[in-house]
Amino acid sequence: MTEGKPLKLIFSFALPLMIGNVFQQLYTVVDTMVVGQVLGVNALAALGASDWLNWMMLSVIQGFAQGFSILMAQEFGAGHERRLRKVVGNAIGLSAVCAAVLLVFGEVIIYPVLELLQTPDAIIGQSALYLRIMFAGIPVVMAYNLLASILRALGDGKAPLHAMIVAAVINIVLDLLFVIGFRWGIAGAAAATVIAQFSSSIYCYMHIRKIKVLSLAREDFLWEKDLDWKLIVLGLPMAFQNAIISVGGMIVQTVVNGFGVIFIAGFTATNKLYGVLEVAATSYGYAMITYAGQNLGAGKIDRIKKGMKSALFTAIITAAMIAACMLSFGREILRCFISGTPEEVEMTMTIAYHYLAVMSICLPILYILHVVRSALQGMGDTLLPMVSGIVEFIMRTGTAVLLPIAIGEEGIFYAEILAWMGADVILVSSYWVRMKKLEYRNGGNEN
Repeated sequence: MTEGKPLKLIFSFALPLMIGNVFQQLYTVVDTMVVGQVLGVNALAALGASDWLNWMMLSVIQGFAQGFSILMAQEFGAGHERRLRKVVGNAIGLSAVCAAVLLVFGEVIIYPVLELLQTPDAIIGQSALYLRIMFAGIPVVMAYNLLASILRALGDGKAPLHAMIVAAVINIVLDLLFVIGFRWGIAGAAAATVIAQFSSSIYCYMHIRKIKVLSLAREDFLWEKDLDWKLIVLGLPMAFQNAIISVGGMIVQTVVNGFGVIFIAGFTATNKLYGVLEVAATSYGYAMITYAGQNLGAGKIDRIKKGMKSALFTAIITAAMIAACMLSFGREILRCFISGTPEEVEMTMTIAYHYLAVMSICLPILYILHVVRSALQGMGDTLLPMVSGIVEFIMRTGTAVLLPIAIGEEGIFYAEILAWMGADVILVSSYWVRMKKLEYRNGGNEN
């Protein structure tokens, strides 16, 4: 990442991640399709009611893993192989502790949170069952995210891609077997996902074992106070930022739950495409974390600026292309998630497509958010991105609570958009200030 044309490097690094994310989203989408088509509108709504709590746990895990990988990328870019191994060893220990705490915490809060979110009685039992199984797999999710982050920090985006392909195939097969074949219902969909994630973590682990620079010794796992604190300082703000965003999403879900099962089902159908909408955005984000981290470690500040321009250009073009596809073919895609009486299908479809259209038109705003936030994180600044997460929370919840009062249930569709816009204001201004400071520190010299 420290040599060559930034556009080519960033895109070639992001492309395998995009394909991997497509496969990851594929098994999420297949879960939803199987549940919606085989189990009906109530089961689809139950899946939706559990979404934000499930995403909160996943995003906290991802926040810690990505935060830990920032220091790995910087040490690798600086050529400090011994220090890199020490960082990886301590990150593994911290990740194990995080997984244990989150597992216990998650299982305890399921029912209280679902009740707090005013989940309808008709679906709360299925939502709780789904979450219990998903949270039992938290150690597996932590293992995959950490191992994949280690690989990406070293510039390897292909191994996580292969891991996702394996996981997607396993998940689809098990979805059909557990839900349709064994009639395990929504529990079958959750079990299929956990087993698929386990397979992806094993794949990444086997790949890491072949990398010489990551041949860890026993002393690499010994706790080092200053190093552990540095890792926590990088990981905790990212995890907290994601948790705050998730809490905002849960407040939005509370408002959505008040509109009834049909609205929940329509909202859920589009939310399951959210990951597809941002699949390239997260990939560009991972690329920018590694790119910015390695170039900062190598002292090449000017390359970070060039990389940012290239990444923003590519991201906006990609967002426009995805938006055009969704606006053109969104109804056909959404039909794959929805079943029931003709009246239920039509009402659910109207809600789902309206929400999808709003998000698609505003998609470039989300892509700018991912690129700029990840660049800041790659440069070791996780506090200002955390502030942007707080702004997202305020904008999302404020819109969700107040706008439906003024214009009805349609107002809930704009909560995400205004949250993205609020975060962009913080992130873009923070990036500008950060780069000015780095240029001043380096005497304005290009590297």
